[in-house]
Amino acid sequence: MDTPTARWRPPLIWRGAQLLARAVVGALARLEVTGDVPDGLRRGPLILAANHLSPFDPLVLAAACRARGVSPRFMATGGLFRAPLLGAAMRRAGHLRVDRGTAAVHRALDDAACAVAAGSVILVYPEGRIGLDPGLWPERGKTGTARLALASGAAVVPVAQWGAHEVLPYRAPKGMLRAVARALWRRPVVRVRFGDPVALGDVAADAPGAARRVTDRIIDAITDTLTPLRPDEPDVPRHVDPGRPVDTSRAHRRRLP
Repeated sequence: MDTPTARWRPPLIWRGAQLLARAVVGALARLEVTGDVPDGLRRGPLILAANHLSPFDPLVLAAACRARGVSPRFMATGGLFRAPLLGAAMRRAGHLRVDRGTAAVHRALDDAACAVAAGSVILVYPEGRIGLDPGLWPERGKTGTARLALASGAAVVPVAQWGAHEVLPYRAPKGMLRAVARALWRRPVVRVRFGDPVALGDVAADAPGAARRVTDRIIDAITDTLTPLRPDEPDVPRHVDPGRPVDTSRAHRRRLP
């Protein structure tokens, strides 16, 4: 008889880190969290799909998830895991390493699939990088999140955030001290909104082009969730980071219903 896989539980180090994230975010910004994660999904299995604005937004998302009683395992760049202290803490907290640009990147999808199968909540950035769209709208996504959702059958909840780009610059740690001092003085509003689960039941996992269609649907959902957070900044943000490059090659064009 097969032994059931133990359901993953967030370690104490990660729950404590989320409390610390709330304190740090609260010192540098005014956090506003709207929307919610359905009760039946809050402890997984679940995929949270978020837009990526700034080096500061992992702290923002950790704090917002704490406010909603969710402790997700982040899929994070391998460079963080190579840092002596931070890397050890992230491994103990259960986060998942993504070595982008290497042959090992495919291992991250396998690790995420195992984590979802164990009942985890996984937080992913479908864009695969900090967005470089000039308007800071979500870019055309990579297909990894869609393939994970199709393979696991886990629900996908879009998470939109706005304002983290006003706290830390794109090139942080370069310019970080000045940015932190400005944030402490101004305490910009940072908004996070949890959207409705993305409808994926009509897409067959083995259908041609399924991963691309699901990816576009997830990015559409993040965009729709983001729109109410920036009603007076529909085209370009008020705060422009001069160190952020611009790349329009991955602009996302929303599919019509």
